Amino acid sequence: MTNEAVAQPSKERKMSERSKFLESVTRENAAVVLVDHQVGLLSGVRDIPVGELKHNVVALARAATTLGIPLVVTTTAAESMWGPTTPELVEALPAGQKIIDRSTVNAWHDDRVRGAIEATGRQKLIFAGVSLEVCAALPAISATAAGLDAYVAVDASGTFSQAKREAGLLRMQQAGVIVSDYATLMVEALADNASPESAAVYAALDMPFAVLVGQISAAYQT
Repeated sequence: MTNEAVAQPSKERKMSERSKFLESVTRENAAVVLVDHQVGLLSGVRDIPVGELKHNVVALARAATTLGIPLVVTTTAAESMWGPTTPELVEALPAGQKIIDRSTVNAWHDDRVRGAIEATGRQKLIFAGVSLEVCAALPAISATAAGLDAYVAVDASGTFSQAKREAGLLRMQQAGVIVSDYATLMVEALADNASPESAAVYAALDMPFAVLVGQISAAYQT
């Protein structure tokens, strides 16, 4: 067997891994997985202001719902350890959205969570969680190992120190998880500003600068 023959499968794998970075997130191929945005865990977040984190995960949930992107929501030991899902997020979830409470550290290891993800039939999974390096990173890495395309919305995730954040980001990137932010992923899924859902998506995203941009644009049109 030649060296070239041995090396060829590696080249094919590299091309396959690279292709997922080039394929767009769409409303047809994506699902959002929200992990452990619980009141107890949010109280310890230090790498992002808690108010900003709540705003971002709520915006992610609302924009995804507007686009028809399915949500999977899960908590860890809500009644015994980390408390319920933050009320702001609960209010933003679609009517009837199930929140799966589990005991496993890695949400992917819970059969109900994994089953709910698989039931969406989506290839691209957008994770957000508290903490970033555990609740978002571990299931994202597991999903990548299972052959899915895992993304993490880092600004809809939080953790307990800057060191933990940096370690989590590095580990995810080493494992092939795609790191992005909540607004970019949802705008990418929107794809066309002429879409009938465009205004509702931008309203859901509630980006701080958007109103000012609109006002400036309107001023130039008068």
